[in-house]
Amino acid sequence: MKETNDENLSMESELETLQVETLHIEKAQELHDRISDLEKKLAESQDKYLRLFSEFDNYRRRSSKERMDLIKTASEDVIIGILPVLDDMERAISLQSHGSTEEVDINGIALIFNKLKTILTQKGLEEFGTPGDTFDTDLHEAVTHVPATVPDQKGKTVEILQKGYQLSGKIIRFAKVVVAS
Repeated sequence: MKETNDENLSMESELETLQVETLHIEKAQELHDRISDLEKKLAESQDKYLRLFSEFDNYRRRSSKERMDLIKTASEDVIIGILPVLDDMERAISLQSHGSTEEVDINGIALIFNKLKTILTQKGLEEFGTPGDTFDTDLHEAVTHVPATVPDQKGKTVEILQKGYQLSGKIIRFAKVVVAS
């Protein structure tokens, strides 16, 4: 009977060992399956990342090229608008060489000036700077200072040496002024 007990114990221990090994194999298989799934997901994610990176790189290049093309042709609209003024200037020069009167020359040049000013205003150019304006360092560049003749004149522009211009709200040239101090 002792042998039977020993045999039973031995069989039970072998059975337990087999059960443990089976569990280990099942766990190992589960882990292997999970690792395989994770490797597939990683490969998919890497592929998506590479595709997205490539798309972004293509977008960046295309945007850069479009920006360069825009910069090259941005002045085209302004130049096309100024061409009639150029034609008028050529006509004025040819009329002057034919001996036209001074008054006609002055009126012709004034018309050409007004046409040019209108075209530039339509393109967003605004001029600023008039005598009597309060001196503003964001708009004006003080070329010189003169003593104020009256107290109200202090800190104001007395003379505009060169008008200032802004294009669509951005200052492209500061007004050069004489300031009373």
